[in-house]
Amino acid sequence: METFFIDSIDDIPAYEWNTLLRDDNPFLDHAFLAALEHHGAACQANGWQARHLIATEKGHLCGALPLYLKDHSFGEFVFDWAWANAYARAGIPYYPKLVAAIPYTPVSGARLLTGNTERHQDIATRLITAAHNYAIDHDLSSLHYLFINSQDRQLLTQHHLLPRYGCQFHWFNRSYTSFDDFLAALSARHRKKIRHERHRIEDQNIAIEVLHGDEVSTKQWAFFHQCYQTTFDKKANYAPLSAAFFREIGHALGRRVVLVIASQNNTAVASALFLRSHDTLFGRYWGSIKDIDHLHFELCYYQAIAYCIDHGLQRCEAGAQGEHKVSRGFAPIITHSAHWIAHPQFRDIISQFVRHEKQGIEEYMSEMRQHLPYRKDPG
Repeated sequence: METFFIDSIDDIPAYEWNTLLRDDNPFLDHAFLAALEHHGAACQANGWQARHLIATEKGHLCGALPLYLKDHSFGEFVFDWAWANAYARAGIPYYPKLVAAIPYTPVSGARLLTGNTERHQDIATRLITAAHNYAIDHDLSSLHYLFINSQDRQLLTQHHLLPRYGCQFHWFNRSYTSFDDFLAALSARHRKKIRHERHRIEDQNIAIEVLHGDEVSTKQWAFFHQCYQTTFDKKANYAPLSAAFFREIGHALGRRVVLVIASQNNTAVASALFLRSHDTLFGRYWGSIKDIDHLHFELCYYQAIAYCIDHGLQRCEAGAQGEHKVSRGFAPIITHSAHWIAHPQFRDIISQFVRHEKQGIEEYMSEMRQHLPYRKDPG
């Protein structure tokens, strides 16, 4: 088995890369990662320099790890700014660092891609070792595996990477037959609140259209990008994804892309973008060119829940943060990352930090569970 690094995912044919995927998570698909590179979102100028790690055996691809050299911590959603600031105060460079992640995407999934259940541990171990050696050989401060699944977490912990907890809010489909069936599972107070919010949308003459990627026109993608840009502008943030990027993933991923557009009096006013697998809907971006009461909740949460019920999906992941999701049926769940820190003293300090942080996150999640709107604890 041989390992080597590539500067672009296009150096590997799409069908070969996709054979390494054990599920249909759209963010790991070659098409999604390639579109990030094609349109400058994942490039050296944007601080996401591709260093994908590839493993081959007898000339055939058998493993991969999506890797990026980073000279900042934007677009990761596992926040280590405090670590970088501590390094700076000590006069030690924190950047560049090496990150195994999907750029701008706080969605959990496999990072050690092998496509082979029987030999997963063997191939994954070679990938872990090669990435570790690269970080050492290039004098990098650290190596971070972000939003990893349970299988990767177990293996990375065995290799003495520091485990770190995070929290998101996910909605689970408990065999609901309709949106009203979901509402029936809530307490009367929360059920009344959601119905009120949805009635307010109807009262304001809002019409909702749900489209899949292969149904979205160039004009509709341009409108979505305008909404997306507006959201970032309101927060004085940089919007890294172009309209061309969204058009490309819409064309390449087709039915795995879901765009919701809201119109008022036949004029588009807001939109929200989701991607999906066979069992999960992933909320990604939303924006509005007009302030309308409760429209964010309708597009990002209620339309998402309705879509999951109508299409038999088991889960909705609505992205990072957002305590307001709890009262709308989204439960707190743990997310995981794993970290290698080169500097021995900082490694000890950060290890203590993540242990205390874990306790705080567990207490926070316990508190959030007390505010779930269900009539009975759904488990």
